[in-house]
Amino acid sequence: MSDLTGSPAEPPAEAPPTCPRHPKEVAYVRCQRCERPTCPACQRPASVGIQCVDCVKEQQRSTPAMRSVFGGRAVQGRPIITIGIIAICVVVWVGQLASDRVTSDLAFAPFVGDNEPWRFLTAAFVHQPDWPMHILFNMYALWICGQYLEPLLGRLRFVALYLIAALGGSVGYLMLASVPSVGEDWRGTGWFTPTVGASGAVFGLFAAVVVLNRHLGRDVTPMLLMIAINAAIPFFVDGIAWQAHVGGAITGAAVAGIIAALGRERRQLHWGALGGVLVVLVILAVVRYQTVSLPPELTGLG
Repeated sequence: MSDLTGSPAEPPAEAPPTCPRHPKEVAYVRCQRCERPTCPACQRPASVGIQCVDCVKEQQRSTPAMRSVFGGRAVQGRPIITIGIIAICVVVWVGQLASDRVTSDLAFAPFVGDNEPWRFLTAAFVHQPDWPMHILFNMYALWICGQYLEPLLGRLRFVALYLIAALGGSVGYLMLASVPSVGEDWRGTGWFTPTVGASGAVFGLFAAVVVLNRHLGRDVTPMLLMIAINAAIPFFVDGIAWQAHVGGAITGAAVAGIIAALGRERRQLHWGALGGVLVVLVILAVVRYQTVSLPPELTGLG
């Protein structure tokens, strides 16, 4: 067929291909897997050619997750949980500098722990506002241990270890705190002395490194030396809550021992077993509060 001039009719121009996710974007590159057009924003480099973001996500869902030696999801790159905990502690410390209320509301002391149980955990994110070395040392120790343990355990198991050890540190302080007797100045006893700091949780990480490295057949001498040095400091420096160190270390060793004993093959049992550790800590705290007998003149202070 010809038009009025007698020249042949031209077929209509074909519309350029567009990206299914971004219909306004012209895309001449096609995914090697589904062969759909994919714009630069949706392109992902593959071993051969380019894949679209949808195919990459589908492949990730169908590919088994890489696991660490202890069953956690394998992670690469920066230890974001460790960095996150450090960031929280620094923000809280800055808040302490701005207001004394932050310290008084978050610190743990046995005489208030039964009515305000969140203090068992929040105390691990609070440090001495007038002594910068307190937070600096704890955060340095957390960084050293965290960047080793976080990829070894996986992020979820690492954060569980840290938080449970922090709770264990407060429970250890509760269990070992001195209780005032009749006529004794209550202000000098551990029961009424607030404690702050991540050192209980950090000692839990120290102990976890020892337990896990022993399980892997690695040298534990440097960490044992670190624990010995820090355990000796309270003998020379007043005002250090060694009871929290003991509680955190025992709890951290227990958590690490459970994870190591169950291993990667029985990783589904990790969480139930760690829940059991939490139950034990709660029972210890409840029993301690039920069995402590304060002098009558002090029973209303809590």
